[in-house]
Amino acid sequence: MRAGWGNGTTGLLLAALLLSGCSRSQEDDPPGGNMPANATMRAFVDRMAGTTRPAAPPAKPFEQSEKTELLEFLYAYPAQAAAIPPLVDRFARAMAENKADALKMATQDRDSAKKAGFPFHAHSRETRWSVMADTPRFLALESANYMYTGGAHGMTGYEALLWDKERRRETDFGALLTSEAAFATAVHDNFCKALDRERTRKRGAPMVPGDDDFTKCIDPMKQVLAPTSRDGKLIDGIQVTIGPYGAGPYAEGSYDIKLPVDAAIYKAIKTEYQDAFVRP
Repeated sequence: MRAGWGNGTTGLLLAALLLSGCSRSQEDDPPGGNMPANATMRAFVDRMAGTTRPAAPPAKPFEQSEKTELLEFLYAYPAQAAAIPPLVDRFARAMAENKADALKMATQDRDSAKKAGFPFHAHSRETRWSVMADTPRFLALESANYMYTGGAHGMTGYEALLWDKERRRETDFGALLTSEAAFATAVHDNFCKALDRERTRKRGAPMVPGDDDFTKCIDPMKQVLAPTSRDGKLIDGIQVTIGPYGAGPYAEGSYDIKLPVDAAIYKAIKTEYQDAFVRP
């Protein structure tokens, strides 16, 4: 009796699920509806029926570009970011704001140039995000932001972004540290030596220490810091990115100072995040 009752109930349940699954699609769910439960129900029905739904296509890199007589505009980010809806929304807002600001500035510049009888040079605004680290715990991105407004040359700035995959939220590299002072102390000597080596390479001559920002060591905590990973498993380095004029003249461009995770850096990481870093 018990076996027969169970089989009958299962059949009725399956029939109800099939009818429910066929009567509504995911698109029919109203805002605030029970979409997760419906999706789970449809997945159960598919398994019982021996069918499978096609997997969602992998995310693709995003790039939007436009060139007019006023502005050459570009915004791009990698597939890893395109797979995370909150980041897609964040970048969409930033792209719209950047474009609106750039168009406003270009329009004002064109009108001023016309009144003064000067030639107008089209402006440029470009943002390219790239992956610095993509590990099971973190996705670290860095953007190069180029702006040209008709002067002698354009300028490039940088921004870092850190996504915590486990907590599904954006965070900040500083939030991983026991304190910024502890991290600054941990990297000071190696950073200053690496900076001078890069200055020597760029200038083709030995570094002569001085009192200006082009010859003395600078504060790494005022630069752009991004975790890096070579194998995609653990964070094994920190890149300090210094924009033009930050450590040398404009002609030297930007500086990328790579610092491997050593015992001092590891100690400056909060215990709760140390598992995401290589242990020296």
